[in-house]
Amino acid sequence: MLSLNHFLVLSGILFSIGTAGVFLRRNLITILLSIEIMLNAVNLTFVAVGRYLGTVDGQIITFFVMTVAAAEAAVGLALVISLFRHRETLSPDAFTTLRW
Repeated sequence: MLSLNHFLVLSGILFSIGTAGVFLRRNLITILLSIEIMLNAVNLTFVAVGRYLGTVDGQIITFFVMTVAAAEAAVGLALVISLFRHRETLSPDAFTTLRW
């Protein structure tokens, strides 16, 4: 039987992988995917704690977080496509200034 600690350790590992991806990668799409991994790690924690406490609150919060994450991914991908069409690169170093 898996305990709460197993889920929390897995969530911590996923969050660490996402954080490493945000800080170490040099591609905007990979950074967006790393942020999604971090959000899924938090969702796993919500569901695991909700299961441990015997409530559905964690699942309800996860549903709302997934909805916001889907909207964030759509807007983020649209911005990345727009930036790529303008600068023809996905390196975050190319976007340090706010001028077009």
